[in-house]
Amino acid sequence: MWIHYITLAGLSTFKFMFAPIYGRGVGLTFLETYIVTYLGAAGTAVFFYFLAGFFMRRAAEKRTKKRLEAIYNNEVFVDQRKFTFVNKMVVRVKRTIGIYGISFYAPFFLSVPIGTIITTKFYGRNPKTLPLILLGLAKNALITTSIVYWLW
Repeated sequence: MWIHYITLAGLSTFKFMFAPIYGRGVGLTFLETYIVTYLGAAGTAVFFYFLAGFFMRRAAEKRTKKRLEAIYNNEVFVDQRKFTFVNKMVVRVKRTIGIYGISFYAPFFLSVPIGTIITTKFYGRNPKTLPLILLGLAKNALITTSIVYWLW
């Protein structure tokens, strides 16, 4: 029985949307499937939330160091940020759906690690970000588990 819990938790870390199908297929109850799916996704979200913050701080430090070295060596430092089509789309999506939409649906539709990293990139300084991600995962786990157990 434990192997089913471990497999379901592992599956929900990356394929969160489809994990309840496995729980139903191996005969777990609704509550077991919901809890294990949520815990697997939530653990992954917390891990990648703090990991993304670490990597973003490290990248900012590297940019600052590069800028200071250019100033020290009397060189011109050119920040290579450009307004590409993708950058404009990202800004449009961020303004349209906001913190709630990205926190709730990016980990669900993409994957938990990628969605969490994207949400952290956009709203990492907002103290509501991690609780909103966890709330969104709980809501989406309940909806997907309910759909799987209701349809089958």
